[in-house]
Amino acid sequence: MLTVSEALDRAQMLCAAATKAGADAADALYYCSASTSVAMRLGALEDVERSEGQDIALRVFVGQRSASVSTADMDAGELAKLVARCVAMAREAPEDPYAGLAPEELLFRGPVPDLDLDDGSEADPEALRAAALAAEDAARGVAGVTNSEGGTASHSRTRFALATSHGFAGGYGSSGHSLSASVIAGEGAGMQRDYAWHSAHHRPDLESAQAIGTRAGARAVKRLAPGKAPVGKLPLVFDPRVGSSLLGHLLGAIGGPAIARRTSFLLGKEEEQLFDSTILIRDEPYRPRGLRSRAFDGEGLPTAARDIVAGGRLTGWLLDTASARQLGLTPTGHASRGGGASGVSASNLHLAPGTATPAALMADIGTGIYITELIGQGVNPVTGDYSRGASGFMIRDGQLAEPVAEFTVAGNLIAMFRALMPADDLEFRHGINVPTLRIDGMTVASS
Repeated sequence: MLTVSEALDRAQMLCAAATKAGADAADALYYCSASTSVAMRLGALEDVERSEGQDIALRVFVGQRSASVSTADMDAGELAKLVARCVAMAREAPEDPYAGLAPEELLFRGPVPDLDLDDGSEADPEALRAAALAAEDAARGVAGVTNSEGGTASHSRTRFALATSHGFAGGYGSSGHSLSASVIAGEGAGMQRDYAWHSAHHRPDLESAQAIGTRAGARAVKRLAPGKAPVGKLPLVFDPRVGSSLLGHLLGAIGGPAIARRTSFLLGKEEEQLFDSTILIRDEPYRPRGLRSRAFDGEGLPTAARDIVAGGRLTGWLLDTASARQLGLTPTGHASRGGGASGVSASNLHLAPGTATPAALMADIGTGIYITELIGQGVNPVTGDYSRGASGFMIRDGQLAEPVAEFTVAGNLIAMFRALMPADDLEFRHGINVPTLRIDGMTVASS
């Protein structure tokens, strides 16, 4: 695998070739990865996968016209053809008054800080096999588990580099470790499946195979013999593993492209009290070992910690350069890049914990539902209307009770945000982290 320095050389070389071929400006993104994954099922080796890949994406600007191309072929002759083709495409593209590189005066300057994203490890297939087997064994050891979809352990290394023709060059490397288990409880038509997983940049930060497997098995067994959910407006409590999706809907609604297109349900809500005044939602791109940590965004602009929601109010939109220009604002360092035009994304996002334990948060609920799984994508980004399939457990007199399944939960995200109450059990495990969340007054329908 290339070093970060070598990756940067490739990206800078392609930018230079583009401007030499007639582009007014260009940026290039190089990405390479190597991963090894081992899957065990019923105590036997089921699969070993090793994959290595690299990709380079070029974006060029000729006046206010632009084009993007990408390839995995690093042959010098093929790259020269790629550059010529991209410049020719840009000359024929329609003009876009908002196209262009990020403002030069705003670019990230100085060395990329060490965010401790790479532990320097190499893949060890035998260790991966042992971890996958241990996770599955722990899950299968839970009474009531009758079958297994397997345990999987993986290791990866990545290198990323971004260069622009107006002076930015930056890159970083990272390692990744993940472990999961998925098992089945019960027999016949009454079978239930559940899972557990964890990922980390450093192997010592990864949760133990015993803990992951035991949690997967216990979750599957608890879901056996589900009943029907009641219908009507009820208080719902969202387990952290599904509650994070609510922040995903928020991110989509405050992204600059949606605002510029006027396709967000939060248009006109900038000054409103969107959440309770105690709610804080924070983006932290510089968190050491964070799964989405980054010092610069997909356009070379610096990132910074930011309270996206403070005092229950939005602090502004998340903007890439194109949407910022369209809105007459300044880009915020939230651009993301793939093979073509940029999009918008946050880094390590979390909703700050409240003061009540999950048990206290549920204590006054006479009849409600604790949601552990959400199904489908029934969210309208323009209106905020929300309707998804779900499963979970009844809450009766403040206590978790029998499992329920095959019902839908519905509401509108604006009303849901206003009613949201967090517990105190926040853990930093994923890219988006939330504590247990309670929302009253949602509509439940059962088939």
